[in-house]
Amino acid sequence: MKFNALDIIDIPELIQGCKKRHQNIPFCEVHDCVVRSGVIHGEFHWHKHDAEGDFFYVINGLLHVDIQNKTVNLRSGQGIIVLRAANHRIKALERTAVMMIESWTVTSIEN
Repeated sequence: MKFNALDIIDIPELIQGCKKRHQNIPFCEVHDCVVRSGVIHGEFHWHKHDAEGDFFYVINGLLHVDIQNKTVNLRSGQGIIVLRAANHRIKALERTAVMMIESWTVTSIEN
């Protein structure tokens, strides 16, 4: 992981350093979960996690979360839990910064 216990994590600085359209930075583990910050600009592919869910929190921008047959639109300060085995994808029409909490077994967006 990028940070250790008691390190100060400057999330806006991490987000500013993201230069790709889809990028994440896993920065710490809490129990069996990884906390990541990232940037989404465009569409990430449909996928599901059979054994674990996801938590998405929008730091800034607008994130569209397609979950099976509906779309949830999240603005800055909003989050959502995607249950395990739910087919989903995330997309953003403009650069959007997010925080994700996922099991360490989940493969996340490209670095």
